[in-house]
Amino acid sequence: MKYKIQSILFVLVAFMLGCNEYMIVGVLKDIHSDMGTPLATLGILVTLFALVYSFCTPFISLLSARFKRHNVLFGLLVIFLIANTWTAIAPNFFQLLLSRIFAGATAGSIISITVVMASFIAPPEKKAGLISWVFAGFSIANVAGVPIGNTIAQVFSWRDSFWMVTILTVIIFALLFVYAPRDTPQSHAGTPEEAAKIANDRKKYIIHPITVTNALFIICVTGAQYSFYTYITEIITKYLHFTDSVLSILLFILGFVSILGNKLGGYYADRGNMQDIPFLYLIMPVALVLIGLLINLTSPNNFPLAFGIIAFILIAVVCIVNVSYGANVTVLFLDLANAEFPGALDLSSTFNPVFSNLGIAVGSFVSSIAIGTGWFNIGNIVFISAIFGFCSLALVLRLKRLTKENI
Repeated sequence: MKYKIQSILFVLVAFMLGCNEYMIVGVLKDIHSDMGTPLATLGILVTLFALVYSFCTPFISLLSARFKRHNVLFGLLVIFLIANTWTAIAPNFFQLLLSRIFAGATAGSIISITVVMASFIAPPEKKAGLISWVFAGFSIANVAGVPIGNTIAQVFSWRDSFWMVTILTVIIFALLFVYAPRDTPQSHAGTPEEAAKIANDRKKYIIHPITVTNALFIICVTGAQYSFYTYITEIITKYLHFTDSVLSILLFILGFVSILGNKLGGYYADRGNMQDIPFLYLIMPVALVLIGLLINLTSPNNFPLAFGIIAFILIAVVCIVNVSYGANVTVLFLDLANAEFPGALDLSSTFNPVFSNLGIAVGSFVSSIAIGTGWFNIGNIVFISAIFGFCSLALVLRLKRLTKENI
């Protein structure tokens, strides 16, 4: 029973973090209306959050490795709670940006600790499935959190969307204080020799071909999604010509299919990790190219409804594929560390959130630059996403070969 409660709580942690991270995408237009900051500038909120998330996560995880994981988790949750509440009350863009920096600095370490805890409490045959459910929490945030946040923003204020996350954080913190595992194994450097062994493991792990290729794959996959998903509300309403009244429903659908993608990834992870998944990443770039063609084939004043429906279905397909990597790459990082570099286990748990957010930062930054300079508009930014997608395909094919040879 305790295992089930802990598993649900770990999924809720990811859901909470996902609401905080992704909800900003659904309320950018409302922040623009409230503060008057241009949409292209507001895209920096996504980019900077992801960059801070990427760079702070490994450092915080390494610095806190000497402390009990549950104590570190509780401390980080308090900081996250303060940061999210600051977002809700931020009076201007500068303070909003600072609040997102603090939230990003803690979120990655929170989820990496959660993943490590999940990997230890789960039976071996259920490890990949539980980890896929933890990452499904982010998709559930898209299913429920982002549409609910968008609806709250429309009915009340975008600020109330973040107050919702604050309340959720308090509840989850109280439950974790009771149920978080206190006894997960940790790497301790009790002697100089042990410290040298851990340092050597980490160094070899970081430069291992599987680690490097896996990291680049994650960056390209998330770059492919967030180069266009940062502006998804604008794409749906302005370029696919759906009304604001159905926006929350369409966002709900995209979140729901993302859950399917997470479970699909868990299925492939249990079947042999990277061996069967590459064909999905052939679908993604082709779908992105087709979306761009559908949007740009006709004039905005004569855009067929059928084109909008087909383009939205293709976006849903991209969302399924985009999130299916989560369990695969996480299990791959953890398995490589457990098998060959045990001193790098805590570090390895940070790599998926680190590089996925680096990819988000790269994708959102490239698209904001392309739009800001006038080289692209939001309607054809998916062609940039397709380039990231084809790079993902090449890297996942290399991963398939590397894992077959080494693991």
